[in-house]
Amino acid sequence: MGMDRNTIIGFVLLAVLFFGYFYYTRQGQLALENEQFRIQDSLSRLKPKQDTIPLASKDSLALDTTIQRSASGFQDSIPQVEQLVTLENKVLKIVFSNKGGQPKTVELKKFRKFDGSPLIIQNGNFNKISYLINTGTNQTAQTGDLFFKSEQIAAVEKNSLTYTLQNNAGQSIQHHYTLPEDSYMLDFNLAFTGADKLVTQNKINLTWQTQAPQVEKNIEYERLQSHIAYVADGDYDFEELGSGEDNKFTTPVDWITLKQQFFATAIIAKNKFESADIQWTVPADTNLHVIAQSIANLRLNVPSVNASIPLQLFYGPNDYKILKSYGNEMHNIVPLGSGIFAFVKYINRGFIMPVFNFLGSKLVSYGLVIAILTIIIRLLISPLTYQSYLSGAKMKVLKPELDALRLKYGEDKQAFGMEQMKLFKSAGVNPLGGCIPALLQIPIFFALYNFFNSSIALRGESFWWANDLSAYDSIFNLPFEIPLYGAHISLFTILATVTSLLISIYGMANMQDTGNPVMKYLPYIFPVILLAVFNSQPAALTWYYTVSNVITLMLQWVIQKYIINHDKILAQLEENKKKPKVKSKWQERIDAMQANNQKLQEMRQKVNKHKK
Repeated sequence: MGMDRNTIIGFVLLAVLFFGYFYYTRQGQLALENEQFRIQDSLSRLKPKQDTIPLASKDSLALDTTIQRSASGFQDSIPQVEQLVTLENKVLKIVFSNKGGQPKTVELKKFRKFDGSPLIIQNGNFNKISYLINTGTNQTAQTGDLFFKSEQIAAVEKNSLTYTLQNNAGQSIQHHYTLPEDSYMLDFNLAFTGADKLVTQNKINLTWQTQAPQVEKNIEYERLQSHIAYVADGDYDFEELGSGEDNKFTTPVDWITLKQQFFATAIIAKNKFESADIQWTVPADTNLHVIAQSIANLRLNVPSVNASIPLQLFYGPNDYKILKSYGNEMHNIVPLGSGIFAFVKYINRGFIMPVFNFLGSKLVSYGLVIAILTIIIRLLISPLTYQSYLSGAKMKVLKPELDALRLKYGEDKQAFGMEQMKLFKSAGVNPLGGCIPALLQIPIFFALYNFFNSSIALRGESFWWANDLSAYDSIFNLPFEIPLYGAHISLFTILATVTSLLISIYGMANMQDTGNPVMKYLPYIFPVILLAVFNSQPAALTWYYTVSNVITLMLQWVIQKYIINHDKILAQLEENKKKPKVKSKWQERIDAMQANNQKLQEMRQKVNKHKK
């Protein structure tokens, strides 16, 4: 394939968009780092003081005693000790506490953390569900600080649990939980008897506190892939963790989630929250192994004296198919395309995901799945690839005539450009033939970039030396960190870089415009920068890029040697020159402009001669 100037321009535009995307991603990283500088302020503002005190401390016990006295009407018949009950299905194990009548720890049974330990997605005192109730005359208390009476209902409702808080006047609150079989969604029903006495103005302000523990081996990259997501006023949106902003919603909210790279925790209101606000912070100390902490204040309407409010809690994987089955737009938290490339999510949903899932169901190795998916994609875009090579071959055939024009007009770039366009037009050559195919492949690349970063199916899947295709592969860990590169060596990244260099070398051997030093060396810059950019990317992406590059090299050799006939192309171009050309109105305007420019140039030359 001859590498003409426009082909190079196409790859340069591809590179600009590519690195622009990573620059945008890097800005999110920088914002995340800035957020960490204000961490102490955020923590003191967000975290209630009792959460920072160990449960067994004397101060904590004194605080509990004060709360018990203020809520004595509710507490007299209930033991003031924490009791734990477990609900479990095939995918979740949830331990509940009678203190607050709420989940205490949640384990995802089908997954493991990067180190092989159980994946506990919720644990610790920060996590809480609580709301303010009236406990007596001028007395209030948070339900998260009160002890409920528990009753596990096995006979009537399978895998259900009810917590009850009742006062001497017969007013009561019930937290009813049901864990469906094989589901990551926990049904949570709030029931009030005598709500007019228990809550003020028929409303409660429910506080949902949650923190995301580190699950993947690279905590900084996991934070970069994590965010706060929600559906407010019927529209899905999300906020980067590093944005440093707190969100307030004055319109109805369906759900809010703290989404990690591959897992999420969410609270859902079947009848919507009336309004909400959410605050979040990112701990600066990575030794805490916490991705983020968030506090959501959710306003709920209590419609009657005896009211029931249906809620749900989600603890599970960011699996598109599973989330889609809930029918509440939660599948949008899987980042298949956002920002200026939001449209690529339709490529992922409509083509890449179905093909990937089909191949994954037939093959045992996801490395092989990626290789075959790459081949399928390259076959589909092969007409574009062939047109690109054909355009290069045509430019190569025209090279002698272009060199003659360049020699004739010398430094007069304007005259050379006009004559060059006339030559292209007479020969029937599209000067953008090598550029357009490269640009049309950009959506496919970014679709795959998003897919490989978000596909939970790749998590923990090994291939050759890569232990996890959803994370970078490493053949050697460096004792120091190289700026912009990292502290490890990814072999798939090296293979992708080497094959990219081979493509550039092959293209340079057939390059037409060898007189321009910028154009001569520019194709080499892109592969070298890939070495830094791809080093921390998932092994699935660098493996895909390696396979795609190998296919490109093979196609270049086969098409150039066995398919494209240069003599036939030359004959066809000569035949095109003989054909009568019908000018369009647009072409007539261009010709008129060129003629006027030529006249102006001739006049300038005459003026210059007279001056001399």
